Amino acid sequence: MSDLIFNEKGQLRSLDSIDGELATLNLGPTHPATHGIFQNVLKVDGERIVSAEPTVGYIHRAFEKLAERRPFHQVTPITDRLNYCSAPINNMGWHMSVEKLIGAEMPKRVDYMRVIVMELARIADHLVCNSVIGVDTGALTGFTYMFQERERIYDLYEEISGARLTTNVGRIGGFDRDFSPAFIDKLRDFLKTFPARFEEFNSLLERNRIFMDRVIGAGPITAERALSYSFAGPNLRAAGVDYDVRVMNPYSSYEDFDFDIPVGKDGDTYDRFQVRQEEIRQSLRIIEQALENMPQGSYHADIPSFYIPPKQEVYSSMEALIYHFKIIMGETPIPSGEIYHAVEGANGELGYYLISDGGRTPYRLHFRRPCFIYYQAYPEMIQGSLLSDAILTMSSMNVIAGELDA
Repeated sequence: MSDLIFNEKGQLRSLDSIDGELATLNLGPTHPATHGIFQNVLKVDGERIVSAEPTVGYIHRAFEKLAERRPFHQVTPITDRLNYCSAPINNMGWHMSVEKLIGAEMPKRVDYMRVIVMELARIADHLVCNSVIGVDTGALTGFTYMFQERERIYDLYEEISGARLTTNVGRIGGFDRDFSPAFIDKLRDFLKTFPARFEEFNSLLERNRIFMDRVIGAGPITAERALSYSFAGPNLRAAGVDYDVRVMNPYSSYEDFDFDIPVGKDGDTYDRFQVRQEEIRQSLRIIEQALENMPQGSYHADIPSFYIPPKQEVYSSMEALIYHFKIIMGETPIPSGEIYHAVEGANGELGYYLISDGGRTPYRLHFRRPCFIYYQAYPEMIQGSLLSDAILTMSSMNVIAGELDA
């Protein structure tokens, strides 16, 4: 524990000047305000936080070791359980990693379809994060409005994959089916009606004096400190660094799209809120461009040794049956190699470090989970703040327990 303490003005003073003892407070792991299974052992002087010691691992499920014992195509459902607020991005990131290993080239249509699904997932994730920030400042209305909109995005997931939360969407090599007319109609309706509803939500909070007083200055971090912790995503951009994997290392034809990278200045809760709000608008721009410029062609690559054929073909075609059997039974030879592939997840750079020894399962697999990396800065970000600001800071960082522990 430090020899210095904060007074009611946030100024440092000596521990010798304190009357009485510091209080030890457990923030979590079951407190509803922590939005997940997180424990922070706080030392507090009144309501002022002196130090914090986070504990992780409450829902650690050994995802990487589970994945190392499953065929490549069976790893996708495991990735669902990382950031379950934007599961399709996890799915696509894994598929692209394996495609990079086997040297598969995707049709342009697959790239654009993936971009649409991933940007929908980014919107859904940011809606959860920012509406929860509102709840933690006492504003519930925006939360209920935005969850209705998130359900509309889940309706779109359901049209593609039949699932809503843990989507298991797509396959190594593309999709198992093309976008249906019903999906296109629902997507166009969403693009038409969502912006006005979103701006109504934005007007509830962005210039709300009570909200601004609560979030401005809460949980700040400088660009230098954020980079030293290896921040990425909205939390890094809020600190003023315009790093985005979609631009710096484009994948899935992101270089074809015109969009801006919003950045903040102070790296506080308000900046993180603002950056995510603007990213939602930019995601809408990307989806509109992808939909209007959707290329013709196949919804999957021509890699029969790795792409599970449609079930109808398995029932009617001997070649499809053979390929299906070989893929499911793990008899398709996977190239040996070592690759790293990253996508811009809703929380930042989501990376897959994959080593293959030519076997039917990954030899080694490591997930670069943004939450696990930036949560290490949490004690520093809340030191000297009020207890109520600790909740806001955690919400604005968008710490997802499944991604944190893995």
